[in-house]
Amino acid sequence: MSWMRLPAEEDMPMEPCIGTVTHYYRRIGVAVLSLQHALNDNDCVRFVGHTTEFTQKVWSMEVNHQKIHMAGPGAEVAIKVVHPVRRGDKVFLIPERALEVVEM
Repeated sequence: MSWMRLPAEEDMPMEPCIGTVTHYYRRIGVAVLSLQHALNDNDCVRFVGHTTEFTQKVWSMEVNHQKIHMAGPGAEVAIKVVHPVRRGDKVFLIPERALEVVEM
């Protein structure tokens, strides 16, 4: 008999899901995201998937090879990522108030 720990409610991501990874370009370390909510430069995001889980700040964002500082719902944006991601990975926005608690 094997036992499995179910995640506690506090272990579940409480951040809003803002989009999904649609493509990943390994050579240049860029992910293309389909956004359901707005995303800005310097936002902190978490990538979560079957084999993916990491958090990073958005420091480079482009649409059609043009650098942008903000993208709204429905946009497809390319962002530089620090680790590989996979198609279908979910992207969550980390609220600023959550970062303040961690930094203390």
